[in-house]
Formats: sequence, structure tokens, C-alpha cells
Amino acid sequence: MKTQKWILASTALALMGGSAALLSFLQSHQKLGLPGVKVVAAPIYDPDGKVVAQQSAYLPERVLNYQSEPRPVTLLELGWLPPDTTFGRREYRAPDGMGVLTSIVLMGTDRTSIHTPQYCLPGQGWRIDQSERAAIRIERPRSYDLPVMKLTATGIQATASGEKIMARGIYVYWFVADRELTADHLQRMWWMARDLIRQGTLQRWAYVACFSVCLPGQEEATYQRMKEFIAASVPEFQLTTAADVSSLAASQSM
Repeated sequence: MKTQKWILASTALALMGGSAALLSFLQSHQKLGLPGVKVVAAPIYDPDGKVVAQQSAYLPERVLNYQSEPRPVTLLELGWLPPDTTFGRREYRAPDGMGVLTSIVLMGTDRTSIHTPQYCLPGQGWRIDQSERAAIRIERPRSYDLPVMKLTATGIQATASGEKIMARGIYVYWFVADRELTADHLQRMWWMARDLIRQGTLQRWAYVACFSVCLPGQEEATYQRMKEFIAASVPEFQLTTAADVSSLAASQSM
């Protein structure tokens, strides 16, 4: 019995050591892939107006009839996420007051830059009531269906007079890398591991999210407007399309 336990323990230690050696080798020999979003030489700021990076993920100033203002990276994000993370963030506002906060978080050499809203939304006071897969039709530069995850959440918001009311939040997100698109976090992790092992390339994933707040009962109308907004804005900042993904899959199957 003691011999069997010793063999099992030795095997476990050998596997752990081999895994650690493999991960160390891959990390030291990896090359960083290209991003699936545009990166520009434009600074991004913290809440105090201090420049925290000299480059950012590009977002257009105007989408349809929405005007926008840049929004800062929070101190929590700066303290929690790796220093080579690249951000892009703008709040868009339509003439009738509807707002859409668009955010891009682009990883560098540290894969922990990318997280999911299932962690951050509850931390901001939102309860996620429903999660569903969806697709948004993008017409430029070619027609394709963008896979997204749509979350419906409930929170408490303060009005201009200070009154607290129940609000609904519509949160739409997806992940994009060079010639890769998915709304599935596990799929993204699998593809990243695949390319790291096969090619020594660490895919440079971006997490793109759009968030809009509305009154109860206005969820569907708000989501329809968000779909129009996303369809118009994505071709301005996203480099990867579904056709790129299809051509990559075809080349890998040969």
C-alpha cells in the first residue's frame, strides 16, 4: 500500500513538474498575436484626469446621431488589471437622451486582462436576471452575423432630483481577436490555448461591451436601438469579420 501511494505521489509530482515546465517554455517562447480592434496613439485617463496610457483602443466620436464623450478608466481597473492592458471607452448620447456606454478592454501579454461581466456587473450593484445568446447583423465591410451575449439586469438608479428608482440594464458583449470572434468565454479560452500550443502565438483578445439603462418595460425597445447602434459602430473599430474567421478555419482544416 505504501509503495502504491509513493508511486501515485511521484506520478502526480512529475505531472505537475512537467506541466509547469511546459507552461514556462510556452510563455518564454510565445509571440503576441495581432489585435482584432484598432489601436491608436490617443491617451486615456483615470478619473482624476491623469494620463494612464499613451495609446487606446479606438472608438469613433460619432455614431449615427449619437454624440460622445470619452470616459476614464476606473481606479479599480487600473489596480486590478495588468499594466499592459489597453482600454477604449466612450459614452454615447442620442438627442432624446438614450445613452450607450461602449468599452473595449484589450489584453497584452497577460491573459488575465480579459474578464466577464458576470463578475463586474454584480460588483457595480446590478443583478443579472437573464443571459441569452444573440446575433447582430453587420453590413460593412461585408455582411455577417456578430455573435453576442445579451444580459438583462436590474439595479437602482438615482434621478436628477435624487429619487431612487428601479432601472433595467441591457448589456451586450463579445470577444474578438485577429480572425477570431465569439461570445463564449470558454470557447475563447480554448482557442487561445490551441494557438499557444500549436503556433506559440498568444492571441490578443479584446472584450467589447455596450451597456444601456432604461426603465422597466422598455427593455426590448432599448435592445433594438442598441442593435442599430452596434451595427453602425462595429465597422469603425473592429478589424475582424466573420469572413476572416471562416477563411482561417478553412485554412486550418487543409
